[in-house]
Amino acid sequence: MKSLIQELVETISPSGYEAKVRELIRTKIETLADEVQVDALGNLIAVKGGNESSAKRIMLAAHMDEIGIIATHIDEAGFVRFTTIGGVSRHTCIGGRVRFLDGTQGVIYYEKLENTSSLPTFSQMYVDVGAASRKDCPVRVGDVAAFDRDFSAYGDRVVSKAMDDRIGVAVLIETLRKLKKSPNQVYFVFSVQEEVGLRGATTAAFGLDPDIGIAVDVTRSGDTPKGHKMDVSLGSGPAIKVRDSGMLSDPKVVDWMVNTADDAKIPYQLEVLEGGTTDARAIQLTRAGVPAGCISIPCRYIHTPSEMVDLNDVKNAIELLLELISQEVELG
Repeated sequence: MKSLIQELVETISPSGYEAKVRELIRTKIETLADEVQVDALGNLIAVKGGNESSAKRIMLAAHMDEIGIIATHIDEAGFVRFTTIGGVSRHTCIGGRVRFLDGTQGVIYYEKLENTSSLPTFSQMYVDVGAASRKDCPVRVGDVAAFDRDFSAYGDRVVSKAMDDRIGVAVLIETLRKLKKSPNQVYFVFSVQEEVGLRGATTAAFGLDPDIGIAVDVTRSGDTPKGHKMDVSLGSGPAIKVRDSGMLSDPKVVDWMVNTADDAKIPYQLEVLEGGTTDARAIQLTRAGVPAGCISIPCRYIHTPSEMVDLNDVKNAIELLLELISQEVELG
């Protein structure tokens, strides 16, 4: 798992520019599925199991994009001004390093502040790529970059940029690898542009028209000093989402997940997230509506270049997914 996760998180693919990570994922799954396709928006979709007409159509979704920045202006001295792609925070940018799709690296800093007790705005920040002038700057307007931070392992805890949501991608890849057979027709969707509005899951869910939808994504934890008040902690099992700021999980889906975890003796937590949402919202609202839920990997320091997860939660998320999709589903 560590080597797979490292490959995924160190591949640069901000929202809208997922080609590199999509091709990496495809090399991992193309021999495991009955069919693999890429749709018009760029979602990678693998299908396995359940050819009977009565088979339930289950959509599993993990987004493969990551937050990043896009160049808006290069000044005469070669400094790059930028705006954000997805939920980038000002306080995590200063001194941070980025890498553009062509490999160009840079460091983010800011203009002199009149009030040093406040954070600089994005309009006061710039990327220094080592250029001496606009002419010799390798970056052009419209070039995109992601944060540049290597993968590290601290025992069972692993840290990197883009755990959101490459860790969900890893869960889906390993679930597909371990799935021997299923009475259901299972769609493994590696979605695009989640960080900028759940766009990939929206179109994929419309095209697939599933009977049930499950997103696999990260969620906050409440186990750091004076941190966010939340009953989710690293190492205590995957979190079964009850509610977030974008959706209420279908109670029948929550009960199905909880009962399955209890029967299989898989540790889990219940998640109520006050800020943020996942691809499950997009699936839930497609066409005439879809019963949907989410399995979340507890994660510290979300949307920073150093997101941390526990591998035990990852392994138990895979086991729970396998239990859910390997049996006939009746939500009642």
